[in-house]
Order: sequence, then C-alpha cells, then structure tokens
Amino acid sequence: MSRDYKDTLNLPRTDFPMKANLAQREPQMLERWEEADFYRLITEGTHGREPFVLHDGPPYANGALHIGHALNKILKDMVVKSRLLAGFRSPYVPGWDCHGLPIELEVEKKVGKVGRKVDAATFRRKCRDYASRQIDLQRSDFKRFGVLGDWDNPYRTMDFKYEADIIRALAVIVDNGHLHQGAKPVNWCFDCGSALAEAEIEYQDKDSPAIDVAFDAVDPAALAARFGVDHDGQRVSVVIWTTTPWTLPANQAVALHPELEYLLVRYRRDHWLVLVAELADDSLRRYGVEGEPEVLGRAPGGELDRIPVRHPFYARQVPLVLAEHVTTEAGTGCVHTAPGHGQEDFEIGTQYDLPVENPVDAKGCFVPETELFGGEHVWRANDRIVEVLRDRGTLLNVETYRHSYPHCWRHKSPTAFRVTPQWFIHMDKAGLREAALAAIKTVKWVPSWGEQRIEKMVANRPDWCISRQRTWGVPIVLFRDKATGAPHPDSARLMRLVADRVEVDGTDAWQQLDPAELLGDEAESYEKVTDILDVWFDSGVSHHCVLDQHAELGLPAGIYLEGSDQHRGWFQSSLLTAVAMHGRAPYREVLTHGFAVDGAGHKMSKSRGNVVAPQQVMKTLGADVLRLWVAATDYRYEMSVSDEILRRVADAYRRIRNTARYLIGNLHGFDPEQNRLPVEDCLALDRWAVDRAWRLQGEIVAAYDEYQYTTIYQRVHHFCSIDLGAFYLDIIKDRLYTTQPDSGARRSAQTAMYHILEAMGRWLAPILSFTAEEIWERTPGERPPTVFLSQWYTGLEPMTDPAEAVLWDDVIAVRECVSRQLEQLRQDGAIGSALDAQVRVFAPDELYQSLLPLENELRFVFITSEASLHPIEEKSDAAVAGQVGEQTIYVEAARSEHQKCTRCWHRRAEIGMAAEHPGLCGRCLVNVAGRGETRHFA
Repeated sequence: MSRDYKDTLNLPRTDFPMKANLAQREPQMLERWEEADFYRLITEGTHGREPFVLHDGPPYANGALHIGHALNKILKDMVVKSRLLAGFRSPYVPGWDCHGLPIELEVEKKVGKVGRKVDAATFRRKCRDYASRQIDLQRSDFKRFGVLGDWDNPYRTMDFKYEADIIRALAVIVDNGHLHQGAKPVNWCFDCGSALAEAEIEYQDKDSPAIDVAFDAVDPAALAARFGVDHDGQRVSVVIWTTTPWTLPANQAVALHPELEYLLVRYRRDHWLVLVAELADDSLRRYGVEGEPEVLGRAPGGELDRIPVRHPFYARQVPLVLAEHVTTEAGTGCVHTAPGHGQEDFEIGTQYDLPVENPVDAKGCFVPETELFGGEHVWRANDRIVEVLRDRGTLLNVETYRHSYPHCWRHKSPTAFRVTPQWFIHMDKAGLREAALAAIKTVKWVPSWGEQRIEKMVANRPDWCISRQRTWGVPIVLFRDKATGAPHPDSARLMRLVADRVEVDGTDAWQQLDPAELLGDEAESYEKVTDILDVWFDSGVSHHCVLDQHAELGLPAGIYLEGSDQHRGWFQSSLLTAVAMHGRAPYREVLTHGFAVDGAGHKMSKSRGNVVAPQQVMKTLGADVLRLWVAATDYRYEMSVSDEILRRVADAYRRIRNTARYLIGNLHGFDPEQNRLPVEDCLALDRWAVDRAWRLQGEIVAAYDEYQYTTIYQRVHHFCSIDLGAFYLDIIKDRLYTTQPDSGARRSAQTAMYHILEAMGRWLAPILSFTAEEIWERTPGERPPTVFLSQWYTGLEPMTDPAEAVLWDDVIAVRECVSRQLEQLRQDGAIGSALDAQVRVFAPDELYQSLLPLENELRFVFITSEASLHPIEEKSDAAVAGQVGEQTIYVEAARSEHQKCTRCWHRRAEIGMAAEHPGLCGRCLVNVAGRGETRHFA
C-alpha cells in the first residue's frame, strides 16, 4: 500500500478567499474603516509632508448618483491615494453645490412658488432642507465607492460661512474694478425665468422658419446710384435672411460686410434686390428666379453705409450698417440686426448708437404695447409674423430650416437673447481676459488639448453675466442709487459688513437688513439689489471659500479634475474669479475626462434602456470592479460601460485577486524578519522576479504621476497573468511545495514573493482600494493599520548583472518553443500534463553555452519530468525548429515511460529504488528523509 505524502508538502494556507464576495465584504470593511477613523489616521500620519491637494469640484446636491459621478469621484480618489503613496500629504475635502434652479423647482413642486403659497424665507429654508437630504444620500454612495475623504466635514455652498465668503470674494472683484451693471443681451430661459450662464447652455437641433425679407430703400435712386445704376422708378430692396422671425419687431438695422462685394440684381421687372455676390445665385433660386441673374451693378459693402431702408412691417426707417461678423456661409450677406436680441447686434448697435429695444418679457411674451404682436408668445408669434410679412409684400421666401440652436440644459427648451439689466464681470475693462489667457499658460493641462480648448473659450467669451432673478442663492449684496442705478461708491466695504452678518444668520440677513443700519442718512437714496448670484460663481470661488480658508489646503490647488464640459463651466469660472481676485490661476494642473456611454457608444438614457447604475454594479460585482473599470478605460475619450464590459473587467479582477491569493497563501508562516534572504542570495529565477517587479514599479509610479491609469491596469494585469501566472509562479510551485519548509530554495522563493506582494499591494491600492487593504492585512510583517500610511515599496532590487537579465529573456523564449511542442503532444493524446513528457533542446553554440549551467534545472523551468540540452549539431530528425530572437533552436518532445513519483508527480527512472519509499523519486527522497535538495537557478 502506497504512503500518502501530503503532510510532507508545503501547501498554501490562507483565509484570503478566492471568491471575493465584494458586494458583501466591502460594506463590512467600510464600517471598520469608519470605526478606526482611517481618514484621521492618515491625515495625522502624513502631517509634515509636502502637500498635494486635489480640490473637489462640487457635484450638485440633487438626485441619485449616476455612472458619471462614480467615474469622476473614483478618478479623483485614485489621484489622492497615489499621491499619498508617493509621499505627499494629500487631504481631500469633498464638496456640494447647493444653490440654484433645480433645487428651487423640486421645492416648488412641494410647496408652490414664492409669493403665492409660501414666503421667500420659508422657501429658502425648504431648499436648504432639501439639499441637506440630497447630500446625505449622495454621500453614502460616494463613500461606498471607496472614496477616501473628510466626509464628516465637507464644504457646502449653502453653509453660512461659505455664503459669507462668496460675498467677500465678490467684494475683492468689485475692489479690483471687474464688476459693472449694464443692459446687455443675455441667454434667457423662459422656463427658468432667468438669465443663463454660458455653461448652462447646450446646443440641440431645432426646426425654425427661415425667411427672406425685403427691406425697401427709403430713397431707391440713392441706393441704386451707389451701384452706378440709374434708377427709373423700380422698387429697390435689401434682402435679409433670418431663422428668428420673432426678433424682427426689435430690428434697428441691416448689417453688411464692408469688404464683401454686393450686387444689384433684377428680381422682377419693377423690383431690384441687393444681395452679396457669393450668395446671389442661391438666393434668387429660392425666390423662383431661373437662369443667370441679371446683374445691374456692383459695389463693396463699405459704399452702402448708413443708407436708410424701411422696416418690413413697422413705420420705421433703419440704416444699413457695416459689421465684420457678416459671413457668406448662408443667407443673403445682409443681416437683420436687433441690438436687443444678440451680442454682435448689441455691439454694432453701440457703435452706431442704435436704439436697444427688448419687447419680450421674462416669460417669452411680447409686452402688451408691442404693435401687432402684443401678448403673443415669441415661438407662436413666428407664424403670425410670417403672415404679416406676406400681407405687406415683404416676404420673398419661407422654408423650414434645421440648425443647431441654444437650449437650456435644465429644461431642454430653446433660449432667447434678451437685453435686460444685469450684473456682469467685465472681461476687458480691467484686463481680465488678457490676464486669464496668460494664467492658462502657467497650468499643465491633461490631456494637452485642454489648454487650447479653454484658451479659445476665454478669448471669445462675452462678459460674464453673474446675476439671476431667482430666490434660492446668494444675493448680490449691493446698494444701488435709486436715481442713477449706480452701485454705492463704497460697495466693497459695505459688502464685507453684510458678509459678517451672513456668516452668522445666512442670506436672510440681507433680506431682512434695513439699509439705514449700514447707510445711515444715505439710505433714502439707495435700494437693495434683489438679484442672486449665478451658481457658477458660487462654485467658481471655492478656491477662496475652501482652499484659502483652510491652512492644510492652500492655494493654488495641485489639481482640478472634472469632465470635459467644465472647460466652459467650473474650470473657467474658477479661473476667471481667481485671476480677478489674485491675478493667478487657482490650480497647477487640470485633468479632463470624457463621459460614460454604453457599449455601442450611445449616450445613456432611461428611454434607451442603456443606463448602468453604479449602485447596481456595487450590489452585484462590488465597488472594486467599478473602480477597475475606471482604470481600465481611457478617460481621455468617451468611456464605454455595459454589463458585458463589466463582466470582462470582473474576469481581470479575478486574475489579479487570485495572483495575490497565491502569493499570500504561500507566505503562510513566513516571517520576513527571520526568514527573508538578501535578494543577492536568492536563486537566479527569484532575482529575475524581483527585478521584473522593480522595473514594473518604475513604470507604474511614473504612470501614476502622469495620471495614466490605463497603463497601470494593463501592466499589472500582464504581470499577474504572464510574468507571474504563466511563468514565474508556474515554475516555482514545485519548489515551494516539495522542498523542505526552511530550505534555502523555498525561502528564496518566499523572499521574492514577499517583496512582490509588498509592492503589488501598494500598486493596487489607489485603484482596488478594498482589495489592497485585504492584501495589506495578510502580508507578513509589522505594518501600519492601512496601506495608505505607507509609500511606494523600496525593497525591490534590480539584477546587477545585465547578462543575467538577457539569459532569462532567452529562457522564456526557449520555454515558449518547448510549450508549443508539448501542446502538440497533448492534442495528439500522447500526454496529459507536461510532467508526462521528456524534452531535448538543441541550441546553437552561443545559446547552448549560456543555458548550459541551467541544464540540470531546465526540467523545472519547462515543468517536464526530464529536460536535456544539446549542441545544435546533434539535433534529431524528430526535432522541430523554433526561434529565440534571431537564433534557431530545435525541440524534441516525447512521452516519458518512467513511473510517476507519488509525491511530486515527476516521471523518473529512479523511482522504486528506495525500499522504505518505493514511490518517491530521488529528490523527493532527499526532501522527505534526507538533508533536502539544493537548487541554484529555478
């Protein structure tokens, strides 16, 4: 009866489970971390280090978190944690954006509009309560993502101190001369009933009536004369083309380009038209004129300046004016100009001193006194205006035109430009634009195209309208002269006094303030401004309200990190306010990521049924799989996610986890203080493994420094799958299991595995935070309570002999050639496992001499029962060629006919020769009953 030698083997032992059960285990780990107050431990443990601060762009406190929130917060967390491991102090203070219309609308659904069923103070309190509840819900999910931060002390833009600091920030901007009041065109949402910021606009396709309208010359002969044409009683019209008929009641001019060539062409026998030369053919075809147009005369636009024409339906004369913004992309080259409804129109109106009329109220209806259209909503008035034009004989063409048009990002409804009195941060009056463009150059933008993107936006943006006509927000605490509308000359000082009150009582302090308390006898001449601040200003000054107010944070931040839409949002509002206040950017680096889309690249939507909810992912796969997806997907582009993609990521996670489990299991009983060998005393293969980890760590640390998380994922996965799983761990398994427990051969392998585990736990920590802590707890030796109180591992060493690294590259290549022959034998049914085989390798002289010292241990490298090395001249006819670099080798593989060792399963000739252990091979006999075998290489 054969003996069972299982108790003589060093089999792995660990409580690190193969099945992760992350969905159940992670919440338990979170509870332990919170009980131990890990964030405080890390903050105290890293005190005194050089700081690296990621400043949190605040999510809006409304609604459940979606996959985009998870992507953003996990990326931030990876930055913070990698900086901790790099030796920095990296505090993370999360924040929330709390004011603004979305919360107002939610509260209105429950309590009604201000002034009807609820007063303003009660409404604001309801908004505050609602935002607080939303923050609690969102915070729970953020923590569940594994995000490390000061969750008990976040910043909230609705906190009294923060609101007061917003006002103080605005006071500095006022002091520096950047604020002004003016009646300018602003994007207006009729549903919001308020002006919108640039970042609150999104462009969608819209069908509009495109009309060609004749503006008849007041003096046809004078206009024809500019073209060198004698007039003989014909009607002469300048033709405009517009897709916004509703703006025609506010028309005050027709703009032409001064350098473009215009034609006077015959439309009908008694009707001549003025059109730009490049568009004349297309325009006339729209009006039903076939064939070559009859050109009566030509003139540059500059010759037609200030010639009066008649409004198409009002008894009003308007001038022809010159403007550089006129193009020949579409239309007629003659542009309808309404200074009350467009930025470029407004600028031309200022230049020509044109009237600025806005006959449209906040709800989108023409004011009652608007001739012909009073009380009508502008979108419905389009058809009515077309009818009036047709009746007056001034409509030449109308057709439906699909074009990109600004919409409110909240309501998805089309917006309109309206001139209204608003408060602006002026881009040019005090040099803000120029200073902001200079500040952009001082920042590192990741990806690099972000610099050009924001530079272009800042260069071309209009003044920033910071006032809103709503209730839930920080008031613009200015006193305005009742007679002139001008702000009080001592506004900045007064704002700071109000801020002190707001810090104690909140924004109600402004609403309840009697101006006489601050202005004394002047109070009769002033009134309080009732507008609130744009919420982009609230979050934009977080550099002042958060970073500048906390000594452990400071300005500028190391990095801001948000989605690519924030070049026109938070990145820009932060830049402009910081430059307006301090003359510098609030950040050293800015990282931009793309948006999450489904597996086919489509935007996620409930109607499409392609939404991947992060909460559901965590319930099924765990947060670490979600985190690994973030790392595995290139954030520079749109990031695809689907159930199938997450399943593939979960498979990669299992490979990494099982590698860690194997390392931990084979380090059972290993005490690094007692059992670790100097790396230089380890076996050659173990030195190779430590060297490979050393080289990989250099790549990983560099990738973390450059935010290249996809590279880290790929390198670590390859290391676990190929370098370790398919090579190193595959080879050393025999040595770990079969040599004596305290043998040099086993301790050498354990030493290498220990170093690799120490390093790998840290590599994984910023990405697979839960799993890394599991690994950390089970890694042998004394250590801090969390991996985030450690730094990149310093125990790895490179091989000192370059030739040794080349040797192992050759060994790997030879092994691949052998594996191909073994696989063929397996497919032919000649063998089951590789240990059923014997191999002969025939190598050219240089390679033969290099491999010769390993010959006695090549069988362990190939995991065959026998392996021998021969000069290439001795190759047999059965040998098959293979390549090792530029050298050709030959491999002969066959089934071994020897018996199988009952302990190590190698087939060896000496089995049966020892009477006491007839089932053992020679080396197992030495390991069980002797002094133990000695290994040198593998």
